[in-house]
Amino acid sequence: MILVSTIPELAEGVKPLRLGRLAIDTPVVLAPMAGITNAAYRQLCREQGAGLYVAEMITSRGIVERDPKTLSMLQFDPGETVRSVQLYGTDPYYMAEAAKILCGEYGVGHVDMNFGCPVPKVTRKGGGAALPWKRDLLEAILTSVVKAAEPYGVPVTCKTRKGIDDDHLTYRDAGRIAEQSGIAAIALHGRTAMQHYSGHADWDAIADLVDQVSIPVLGNGDIWEAADATRMIMHTNAAGVVVGRGCLGRPWLFRDLADAFAGRATQTLPTSGEVAGVVRRHAELLAGLMGEQRGVTDLRKHMAWYFKGFPIGGDLRHDLGTVSSFSELDDHLGRLDPNLAYPVEELGRPRGRQGSPRGKVALPEGWLADTCGLDLELSSAEIGVSGG
Repeated sequence: MILVSTIPELAEGVKPLRLGRLAIDTPVVLAPMAGITNAAYRQLCREQGAGLYVAEMITSRGIVERDPKTLSMLQFDPGETVRSVQLYGTDPYYMAEAAKILCGEYGVGHVDMNFGCPVPKVTRKGGGAALPWKRDLLEAILTSVVKAAEPYGVPVTCKTRKGIDDDHLTYRDAGRIAEQSGIAAIALHGRTAMQHYSGHADWDAIADLVDQVSIPVLGNGDIWEAADATRMIMHTNAAGVVVGRGCLGRPWLFRDLADAFAGRATQTLPTSGEVAGVVRRHAELLAGLMGEQRGVTDLRKHMAWYFKGFPIGGDLRHDLGTVSSFSELDDHLGRLDPNLAYPVEELGRPRGRQGSPRGKVALPEGWLADTCGLDLELSSAEIGVSGG
C-alpha cells in the first residue's frame, strides 16, 4: 500500500460519536446498502476501520410477521460488538414491535430508521423520503420506537433527506421532531428525493441542521475520499459522517477515514495485487456467510468497482464478472499483473448509482395537501422492501 499525505488535518480532533450508552471511537458509519452491506461486507469494512456498520434495510412488518427472507438478513459476524440494523416502516405499532424483536431476540444494540429512501416504489406509497412530510406520523413512529428500545438500553437514530424537493423541505422539522422524541442522532443526506443521487450534496443544509438541534448530526453525501470527510466536518461541524457509495470496491477507505479522524493524514493507494488480496478476502467472507457458489456469485457485482480504472483488459474484466468458484477466481486473479499502480484519476469521483434528477417525485395522491398522516392507510408501503 502506498501512503500519501494529502488529507488536510482537522483543526481539533474529532470526538467519539456518542449514541446513548454507545461510544463510537471513529465517528464513521457504513451506510446500509441493499445487496451490499451483508455480514461479509460489514466485516470487511470493520477490519479496515469502520466505526459503526449498519446492516441492510429491513421492513418492520417483515420482522413482526416472521417473513423468512427478512429474518434471513439478520446475520452478524462474531466480531460485530454492536449489532446495527436499519429499520423501515410506516406504522408506529409495527415499527415498535419490530424494535422489540430486534433488541430482545437478536441482540441488536443500535436501531436506525430510514426516512431517506428516494426510490419511486417506496415514495409513491408514502414511505422513505416522502414520510417526513407527515410530521405527526413521523413523531409517532420515532416516539414509539424509542420507547420500545428503551428497556434494552438500545439507542435509536434516524436518517433523512433535505426533503421531497426544494419547495418541500422537511429536514428542519425532522430534526426538531427527532430531538423531541428522544432520538440519539440524526443523519442527513444533503439531497432531496427529487435529486435522487444526482448533482451535489448540500453540505450547507447539514450545517444548518447542526445549528438547529442539540443532538448529534451525521453528514451524508459526496464523501468519496477521507479528505471529503474532513472538509465536511470542518464545513458543517457535524458529529460524524455516513459513507455509502464511496466505499464500493474500496473498503480501505475506512482505514483512510480512521487515520484522518485520528490526525494521521494518509491515503491508501493499493496496487492491483493488493486489491486482488482484498477481493479474495471478500470472497472468503461471503462463502462463510452463504456457501462458496452463492458467495462467489454475489461477489460478481463488486468486481467492476474493485478494478475500476485499472488497465486489466476487457477479457479479464469479463471473466472476473462471471466467476462462480474459488478455483475460477484464483485463476483469473492469477492472470492479473499485480504491480499495476492505483488509477489516481478515479480518486474523488462518484461511484455507484448516480442517474439524473427526477422531474417529479412519485407520491400518493394528495400527499402534499397537508402535513397530517396519522389517519392514512400506508401498509402497502411496506410490501417487498426489505433490502431496498
